[in-house]
Amino acid sequence: MSDHGHELLLGTFTRERARSGAGAGTAPARSAVALARRHDTLDYDALPPSLARKAIEPGDRAYDDVRHTYTRTGSPALVIQAENADDVAAALAYARSQHAEIAVRSGGHGISGRSTNNGGVVIDLSRMNAVEVLDRAAGRIRVEPGARWGHVARALAPYGLAMSSGDYGDVGVGGLATAGGLGYLARRHGLTIDHVTAAEIVVADGRRLRVDAEHHPDLFWAIRGAGGNFGVVTAFELDAYEVGDVAYATITVDATDTAGFLVEWARLVERAPREITSFLSLFPARRGAPVTAQITLVYAGDDVEAAQSALSPFLGAGPVLHQQAQLVPYHLIVTPPENRHQGHGLENTRSGLLEHLTPEAAGVIEEMMRSGDIPIVQFRSMGGAVHDVPADAMAWPHRTQQFSVLAAATPSRVPALNASWARLYPQLNGMYLSFETDTHPDRLLDAFPEPVLTRLRALKAEWDPDDVFNRNFNITPAGAEEAVGAEEAAASAGGGR
Repeated sequence: MSDHGHELLLGTFTRERARSGAGAGTAPARSAVALARRHDTLDYDALPPSLARKAIEPGDRAYDDVRHTYTRTGSPALVIQAENADDVAAALAYARSQHAEIAVRSGGHGISGRSTNNGGVVIDLSRMNAVEVLDRAAGRIRVEPGARWGHVARALAPYGLAMSSGDYGDVGVGGLATAGGLGYLARRHGLTIDHVTAAEIVVADGRRLRVDAEHHPDLFWAIRGAGGNFGVVTAFELDAYEVGDVAYATITVDATDTAGFLVEWARLVERAPREITSFLSLFPARRGAPVTAQITLVYAGDDVEAAQSALSPFLGAGPVLHQQAQLVPYHLIVTPPENRHQGHGLENTRSGLLEHLTPEAAGVIEEMMRSGDIPIVQFRSMGGAVHDVPADAMAWPHRTQQFSVLAAATPSRVPALNASWARLYPQLNGMYLSFETDTHPDRLLDAFPEPVLTRLRALKAEWDPDDVFNRNFNITPAGAEEAVGAEEAAASAGGGR
């Protein structure tokens, strides 16, 4: 059938744990050249012996493989590759004793670049990557934070289980499973954090805790949505669900009438059965090609006729340039590429949530595309199962919005991005922090509207009063700003005598 037809045809596609050979013990011998590259911000000799062979210094051969993230470059003074929760606690205690800036890294895909630093300590969790099925009948699984979601999907596939996570298999578990997890199965099964039933965490004072609905329930509430502010999660327990083959379709559309196309796509998404989750990426006109849109559709079910019936209306969203659809095992659409993280990618993004994709919002986005300053705008559909969870169940209160929207730009185009986003901002209601690089404190109220932010600040004062975990859109402890103000007032009064 032609690419311009109105029925989408479906074809059929005819525990990972990296461990270092070196154990704990004395530090490896380093040359004078390597020692000369040490930063003067740390006392390297104070590193606990248990971490000596798990630490990578700037002069080590492996340093260039661990210093950067996917989007950002970094030059940490030390990267500690923890292998268990005891290592995490020891690394945290060491970094605190050195008054070092601390970054925690699971997969290194955080857009804001907070999982590396310059001159500080990175606690790298990539070796903590086990995936275990604890109870197949109940779907209960245990996943360590350094596992990649593609590896999780592959490990669960033989059991007929899956966990919605995102759209990119190379993303690490830890950052996503504490922030949200808006993936290909979201409208059918909800966010990743909606399925977290317990977590093991190292908190700021070094204690190792297990948190769930009965043990430290306030902390358990907080880490599902704002986890990076409260400790280092060393394992998650989740309720996975049965998923077999899914219908996976992509449609490329001429989106010259950008606003009209967006409104129609959004209408189709909201009317679609919750088995359908759709992502949409918009690209500006280039080299004679029109503004184009790539619609990605996942139907969480293997009924070919039902899938075709549900997916085919999207061929009417705009002039179709290309389309393909397949019935495929879920784990094959989130296969992890083997990437070296070298600080490539778009460094500046803006993120927001939309109750609906209205003509007004679509008009602003059309202006973005016409400007040529914005290389991509991406939407992810919410609704469905995401709305089934009460807004106060966890520190993700966004249970009415239908879409997430992200816009990205190169550094030279950030002023244009900001100007465009300011025009869109009145149409937004909330924000997903994982897709945002503006770390101004004002963004916290977008992500955590009251009374959520006040509750989080009170919990921060309880669990991290020294604000150790301040590298993830920092939620300051309640009372911290008042204390600073009092100190400044006292200093001012003393200077006036």
